Amino acid sequence: MNTSWPLQDAKNQLSRLVAQSETDGPQTITVRGREKAVVLSIEEYRRLVQPTVPLSEFFRASPLYGEDLDLDRGADPGREITL
Repeated sequence: MNTSWPLQDAKNQLSRLVAQSETDGPQTITVRGREKAVVLSIEEYRRLVQPTVPLSEFFRASPLYGEDLDLDRGADPGREITL
């Protein structure tokens, strides 16, 4: 099935484009032959934006979890910048 849609076709057949995004996966919209946008089903969108684990679990799984890290900054003011 169609996975690439010229913008004018996408406008004229929006219902079909949305339906195909649900059954056939992401649909690409092109403008003058160049890819410009993608239409996704809501399920695919939510799968992509939802973190797989909570951020707190991600940090707890870090090999540095529980380490006593030295986070103090040195007294060096950095370099002088001339404009």
